[in-house]
Amino acid sequence: MEPKRLVVVTNKIEDEAMDIIRQAAPQQLEVVSVADLTRLERQGDDSRAGELDAVLARTEVLYTLKPPERLVERAPRLKWVQTISTGVERILSDELVRSDVTVTNMSGIHEVTMSEFVLMLMLMFAKGANTSFYQQIEGRFKWFPMQVLTGRTVGIVGLGRIGKAVARVSKLHGMRVVGTSRSALPTTSYENVDEVVPVSRLHDLLGQSDFVVLALPLTAESANLIGEPELRAMRQDGYLINVSRGAIVDEPVLVTALEEGWIAGAGLDVFSTEPLPADSPLRRLRNVIFSPHVSGDIAEYDVGAAGLFAENLRRYLAGESLLNIVDKARGY
Repeated sequence: MEPKRLVVVTNKIEDEAMDIIRQAAPQQLEVVSVADLTRLERQGDDSRAGELDAVLARTEVLYTLKPPERLVERAPRLKWVQTISTGVERILSDELVRSDVTVTNMSGIHEVTMSEFVLMLMLMFAKGANTSFYQQIEGRFKWFPMQVLTGRTVGIVGLGRIGKAVARVSKLHGMRVVGTSRSALPTTSYENVDEVVPVSRLHDLLGQSDFVVLALPLTAESANLIGEPELRAMRQDGYLINVSRGAIVDEPVLVTALEEGWIAGAGLDVFSTEPLPADSPLRRLRNVIFSPHVSGDIAEYDVGAAGLFAENLRRYLAGESLLNIVDKARGY
């Protein structure tokens, strides 16, 4: 009897999410979790490497956040990788990019929570939340003025699903929205975006924005996109908000910009090194609001992600086009 085709889950997920995946798999597929094996391997423990290799040798579909090393070499039957995140820079090894393996991501399940997170950061800065925090910590009670979002300009760098969701919530609060993306042309228009500029006019966007929101994937082209020229192009009373990837910003230069007042502040959910080192100046700067890479996470994330994977699994078995196919050459 021919062994069942394997759908392999490499990361620990909730039991309810695993049940959703198993229910989506017909009898000819077997869903196997190797979360414990891959965790040991990431920790440098090779004591059970043979068990992991045996499973990977039969794997046809991989559901993963952090895939095993040398994946294509160890999984010769692999046809499709569904990543549990939207960003794919961590899994796109050279061997995977060169291979015929299809890669899909979780685009679409983060947009509500991430757009709400960006709105929260804009409101926190407009209402002086960081000032209030320090007054509470230091036992002070001193009046200070606040701002409103209505009439302010938000510049969105990256008009994918998350960027479009940010535009939507921004317009609901009476803000003017300017946006740019790699594919933006002078004739391009987006709902809820007042002005679309090409990437070549990024500095124009930065200079007119009260809030600059980074909502683009990390690729070779976007790494260190925001450096000294860009930070100096921003308004001195402007705020940078990054919910994409830390490496898009030149972090040491950002520290200087915040310390010297090139910009008013930054809301950061992502960093070049995570966890953020204990000695990072970003931890002590009063004009920084930071969070531990949580803007895209909700309590029901595993279940929502499993639902999208289940739909893609149905499409895969039916020979239909998959949702969220990644252009491996472009990195998103």
